[in-house]
Amino acid sequence: MEAGAGFGARSEALVFLGCFADFPDPRQRGKVIYPLEEVLLLCLLAVLAGAETFVDIARFGQKKIELLRRFLPFRDGTPSHDHLGDIFATLDATEFQRRFVAWVAKLIGVSADVVAIDGKTSRGSSHKRGGKAAIHMVSAFAARQRLVLGQVKVADKSNPALLDMLAIEGAVVTIDAMGCQRDIAQKVLDKKADYILALKGNQGTLREDVALFAAEQKANGFKDTKITRHETVDGDHGRIETRTYTVIHDVAWLQERHQWPGLQGVVMVESQREIPGPSSGTDTIERETRFYITSLLWIAAQLGTAIRAHWMVENGLHWVMDMNFRDDECRVRTDHAPANFTTIKHMALNLIRRAPGKDSIRLRRKVAAWDDDFLASLIAA
Repeated sequence: MEAGAGFGARSEALVFLGCFADFPDPRQRGKVIYPLEEVLLLCLLAVLAGAETFVDIARFGQKKIELLRRFLPFRDGTPSHDHLGDIFATLDATEFQRRFVAWVAKLIGVSADVVAIDGKTSRGSSHKRGGKAAIHMVSAFAARQRLVLGQVKVADKSNPALLDMLAIEGAVVTIDAMGCQRDIAQKVLDKKADYILALKGNQGTLREDVALFAAEQKANGFKDTKITRHETVDGDHGRIETRTYTVIHDVAWLQERHQWPGLQGVVMVESQREIPGPSSGTDTIERETRFYITSLLWIAAQLGTAIRAHWMVENGLHWVMDMNFRDDECRVRTDHAPANFTTIKHMALNLIRRAPGKDSIRLRRKVAAWDDDFLASLIAA
């Protein structure tokens, strides 16, 4: 590696490690053989190079000790997989996540436009014999930058306390129905952001009232209310999907009944999918109507774009984590280890995404496994 490239990689590594510099280490100080900063750097580089378990990381440490010493001393080598698991199990997951959020803020340097917050269950984390339920993680994803902003472990897919950690001023926060709660809406507003929240049946009669009013207004051509409309048509593998976005801007009646913080509009999204049938058959048509509430005064075209951006979290984060990082197959289960290991994987994903070039995430990780210079460059990207 050229001297300049080595310095760049070391500098970026120090930015990463600086966010964890004073992290509370629960280990007895006199018995610590492997400094925490060395453990974290080892894990990040190993996951970038394709490691999926603590066994993989330990093996990486043995094989790549010279690479690791480009950044830090590693005077006593690297820990075993059991030792790694013990360390990650004891590190406070909430504080670990706070440091991750701070690191991402330094990484992107600008606020996100649309922040999609969505929950996911890690199926591999359940253990029937041990009576352990699957772990639920709620993640925040910057749709335009395609970067993970943070995530927290929760009892179920609701109540994303993650909002407390994020700097989201000026952003539009989109949350599926699990986040359609008054306190969450108020929290978004308090942080000087706006919300688009999906409506389902978890808010008493709110969705029922919205659906009934929208149906009545549609039947009479929306003559009695102020609206904007927008339509998109997408085709993929022979399927044609038409989405019609209708924003109802007159919501005083709804606010009077439900007292929702900052409510400025209701969005109705009508989807129609035409799925081609067999050569001798007819096409199948599927229809779906979804409703959202928002604190924004935007017109339908703007709100439609933001709503579509939310679903990037499925392909841009959840699918990538499952297919490239084998998230659903992960068997890490002890104490704080699952949440902390997920955070390391999110760090790796963000760094790979920021690297220049058009290679896929999978290919970049394969190259990183054998090309030390390329692996070091991912940290300096």
